[in-house]
Amino acid sequence: MDGNKTIVWFRRDLRIEDNPALAAAARGGSVFPVYIWCPKEEEQFYPGRVSRWWLKESLAHLGQSLKSLGAELVLIKTQSTLAALMECINAVKATKVVFNHLYDPVSLVRDHSIKEKLVELGISVQSYNGDLLYEPWEIYDERGDAFTTFDPYWDKCLHMQMEPVSVLPPWRLMQVAGKVENCSIEELGLENESEKSSNALLGRGWSPGWSNADKVLTEFVEQHLLHYSKNRQKLGGNATSLLSPYLHFGELSVRKVFQCVRMKQLLWAKEENLEGKDSVVLFLRAMGLREYSRYICFNFPFSHERSLLGNLKYFPWHADLGNFKVWRQGRTGYPLVDAGMRELWATGWIHNRIRVIVSSFAVKFLLLPWRWGMKYFWDTLLDADLESDILGWQYISGSLPDGHELERLDSPEIQGSKFDPEGEYVRQWLPELARMPTEWIHHPWDAPVAVLKAAGVELGLNYPKPIIDLDLARERLTQAIFKMWEMEAASRATNSSEPNEVVIDNSDSVQASAIPEVGIIRERTPCPSISSNDQKVPSFQIGKSNPTCRKRPKDVEEERPHINVLHDHNNNAGNARTDEDLCSTAESSAAKKQSTSNISFSVPQPCSSSKVKPSQEYDYSEFKRPWLAQIDMEQSSGKGGAT
Repeated sequence: MDGNKTIVWFRRDLRIEDNPALAAAARGGSVFPVYIWCPKEEEQFYPGRVSRWWLKESLAHLGQSLKSLGAELVLIKTQSTLAALMECINAVKATKVVFNHLYDPVSLVRDHSIKEKLVELGISVQSYNGDLLYEPWEIYDERGDAFTTFDPYWDKCLHMQMEPVSVLPPWRLMQVAGKVENCSIEELGLENESEKSSNALLGRGWSPGWSNADKVLTEFVEQHLLHYSKNRQKLGGNATSLLSPYLHFGELSVRKVFQCVRMKQLLWAKEENLEGKDSVVLFLRAMGLREYSRYICFNFPFSHERSLLGNLKYFPWHADLGNFKVWRQGRTGYPLVDAGMRELWATGWIHNRIRVIVSSFAVKFLLLPWRWGMKYFWDTLLDADLESDILGWQYISGSLPDGHELERLDSPEIQGSKFDPEGEYVRQWLPELARMPTEWIHHPWDAPVAVLKAAGVELGLNYPKPIIDLDLARERLTQAIFKMWEMEAASRATNSSEPNEVVIDNSDSVQASAIPEVGIIRERTPCPSISSNDQKVPSFQIGKSNPTCRKRPKDVEEERPHINVLHDHNNNAGNARTDEDLCSTAESSAAKKQSTSNISFSVPQPCSSSKVKPSQEYDYSEFKRPWLAQIDMEQSSGKGGAT
């Protein structure tokens, strides 16, 4: 065992505590920790500015921690991850490569290809679960099929046995002897000179790194979890976890979070503390949604490009680049929407309730393709997480069996009155409306001329008029749904034996950069390119207070304990919701419809871990969904094994 020389390939698992791959390598002999940055392979999912800032800071923190244990983190910038790994293997004469799993479509394809090639060369490869409570291939229904609604999936998870958390980092690490050209953190190019001044503000509110994540978790569990059920929907306050970026970059173990929260659950159950019990249930449910996002991406790896529900194949999206630009810049004329989009651009962060509101506006009011919004969130969010991003936008666009009803259209004015009743959030991010009376702050277009004049507001000049009237938006959405139904019915009538088809929308005529291609579909729907030149928010957006501060005593997020999804807690007249129902992304509820009217569920039939039936609906040159399940089902005790 002591003779083993193991490459530890770090990705989004930037911690030394409860890191299965690192722990296994340390037990087996000497280690060679490496992080490989390959911008070319990121393609259109190249991280945004704020996300890259976090990655840079986190890598520096990890490097210091590994050095204190006796090993140096090698940083490599390359044109090929496989080539970089081979260089490391040859330089140190490594006998094994270990890493923790990732589940987004891009990583699944890359990891499978790398595993195959390394094994062909006689290199032992072992992979582990360092990101989830349960692997996607461990959770199936009674028929051995993948779940397509959240509630039964999470219910089964909660009734499964979980291995105890190993939280202690290795006592020491033995570094493999050998030399590989090592980049400095600056040479990786994660941050350019033009970005540094803006990024400096981020450091005032956030402290990346695994040890900082542990402090944030402790503070939340001990001080704020108790009142989570009561305070989770507030736009400000001290009720949130602030954990989502830490979990995305793997600075914090999901199993550790789960275990800490369950300990509180047992304590409060013994004390008969009802508020605490409710808070834990809601928080764990939100954790489950993060799990479910990985589950969906693994079982339906086309989900970053296509809707799960086949009816949206016929939805007449209005692929208007002008409207998309207005939405991004926060100039829609709806104050709560505009405030949210300006905060997003300025800070890389928005309250999760605001995420629901702005995404719903894009899809339901402007009929913009949901994948455009998904890509923009990926480009701009500090906690950008592809799997959760996919789940959130599919949910809000009615693309999931238990998602938002497609016909449901919520008024931003009513949402503003509910979630920002005093207008404080709007005033912070829309200084031009700072003097508007609370009565009119969420619908200034209805205010008397004298009120507008006294507040210094000139609609159409220093603040835009609404981009579309609420009634007109509702009428357009209804017409679009009817047209979708008509086209679906006509297609069924003429192609009764039509096989499952690739789902595309009508925006493919737009000449702009496309959503990343992973060999999943034969045709792609382009998404407008994101240019820093047309994203600039008007200069009057920045308030006097520090907009980027997210440390708990100051500004705080909403209920994003760990996931980058679109939480929804609405109670609308057409679809009553209970407050205890955490209506998030792909979440289902007994109180709401399972799906939109006249829809067909035409995703490829998922196969169980024991029945390999690759779908014929999407074309992979190298990747078939069951491969990872087949490989890892053979690993000892499900913990990972050589392939």
